[in-house]
Amino acid sequence: MIPGWLLVAVVAVAVVVVVGIWLSGLASRLNRLHIRTDSARVNLEGALQARAAVIGVLRPDLLPAVSRAGGLALRAEDMGARSDAENVLLQELDREDIASPSFVAASTKVDLAARFYNDAVGDTLGLRSRPVVRVFRLAGSAPLPAYYEAMSVGDSSQ
Repeated sequence: MIPGWLLVAVVAVAVVVVVGIWLSGLASRLNRLHIRTDSARVNLEGALQARAAVIGVLRPDLLPAVSRAGGLALRAEDMGARSDAENVLLQELDREDIASPSFVAASTKVDLAARFYNDAVGDTLGLRSRPVVRVFRLAGSAPLPAYYEAMSVGDSSQ
């Protein structure tokens, strides 16, 4: 017969191992979500640069504003500066610019990239908001991602 203290010790070790494996799985999932968010942000940056190039061709007079917007980096923790610069740039466009097929295609890519990025941010923030993730600091030193908020092309003529 197994002594009671040994049985308690074995059960305690088993519980610690199971909790450790579960926490490790959560940390891995959070890491994958951060990688997904970073990848989506890089794709959004590329789509914004492509649209800026189209705007530069359509409206050479807006090249300073295009350069200003493109000079602001998309950072995980602060998307507002770039978003504001992009919104200012879009407000400078007139109906003919917005109706251009090349601009519509580039803006569609930006809208899709922003949607994928914001979905990734939502998933990441959802997991990071769980108490167990905060208590055990499973996110490490990764910055808290921010949503990208920009007006859509149809809103720019207001």
